[in-house]
Amino acid sequence: MHEYFGEFMGTVVLIVLGTGVGASVNLNKAYAKGSSWLFITIGWGLAVTFGVYVSGFIGSQGHLNPAITLAFAAFGMFPKSKVLGYLIAQFLGAFVGAAIVALQFYPHFKESKNEAQGNTVGIFGTVPAIKNPLFNFISEMIATFFFVYILLDLGNFTTGLKPLIVGLVILVIGQALGSTTGYSLNPCRDLSPRLAYKLLPIPNKGDAHLEYAWVPFIGPIAGAMLAGLIFTLV
Repeated sequence: MHEYFGEFMGTVVLIVLGTGVGASVNLNKAYAKGSSWLFITIGWGLAVTFGVYVSGFIGSQGHLNPAITLAFAAFGMFPKSKVLGYLIAQFLGAFVGAAIVALQFYPHFKESKNEAQGNTVGIFGTVPAIKNPLFNFISEMIATFFFVYILLDLGNFTTGLKPLIVGLVILVIGQALGSTTGYSLNPCRDLSPRLAYKLLPIPNKGDAHLEYAWVPFIGPIAGAMLAGLIFTLV
């Protein structure tokens, strides 16, 4: 159970820090409101770094991402018997992390009266810069492919300074490929916080845009599977 708890806690850390950046940048009267894309990508990179550190210390393999778990299992790099436990831990951890951020920023949600004032699902989930589901899907697939393919070359990425390397990969993927869709790269990073925004009593909240949720869910899985296939063939 330590392994599953590690995956849960690592995902909580990832989402608290990552969506906390989203809240800080968007919500009224937050000191970081209006900060740059660089601010956001650095924040998410460090969120992943410390999520992996926490996860690995407790005893997990530090996936924090169903796309990674499924791809590694599909190509013999992770025991299939552990997949369900990892997925439950990841999706639950992401929801809990989003709920913590909703509580932390509750007064700022009250001060942000509508989507125009920053009270948007984009705090928790991803929103495309140009809404085109086909190309949004392709963008998520490409970005996740390069993320996971690089990750595979790192071996055990929970040891030493490797979590920092993973965070730097997230940073450069965000800078290079993430500005089209907000780069989910991770089904639970998008779906669970999106559902939290939909279900929790957050003041003045806007539309959760569940009709878009399949893109940041399926796109990363497709990209991770392609990365696993090419890595295995090579």
